[in-house]
Amino acid sequence: MKLTDIDNAIIERARKIKLLILDVDGVLSNGQLFFTNAGEEIKAFNSLDGHGIKALQKSGVQVAIITGRTSHIVETRAASLGISILIQGREDKLAALEEIRQKHDFALEEIAHMGDDHPDLPLIRSLGLGLSVNNAHWLVKKHAHWVSQLKGGEGAVREACDLIMLAQETFDQSIAPYL
Repeated sequence: MKLTDIDNAIIERARKIKLLILDVDGVLSNGQLFFTNAGEEIKAFNSLDGHGIKALQKSGVQVAIITGRTSHIVETRAASLGISILIQGREDKLAALEEIRQKHDFALEEIAHMGDDHPDLPLIRSLGLGLSVNNAHWLVKKHAHWVSQLKGGEGAVREACDLIMLAQETFDQSIAPYL
């Protein structure tokens, strides 16, 4: 991804972002839900997304998770990535956003949200940068400012992190230790 390939309006929105909020099922995972006979939930997460999240946080952008389901595995994944803002079991994502904003000083235009389905629409439509995965519901993609080339659970979050860092001119610094 090159900055020259991205619409200037999206770059301007991404430059202002101080918080990226992520959905889980269909964004951080591929959306499939697996349950063992004992009732345990199993999810697969992409390591590319994890590295992108860590790099984005290191660049100064905070990351949060708001999800409609409640899962211990999501709590474990969030902790492993250093994500301290985690709200689970909340279908009303606008109310969850307001809880975050009561504790943290973010203007709406400083927040991005990446989602894939109808419960994500209120955030995608009201925040500074609405992001979607390539395999999201068509209506979500219609309202998003930017849609990843990749599917949820397959590196789409990494694309969004790279987009924000490219716009904020922190991408080169994040990859310098590896070159």
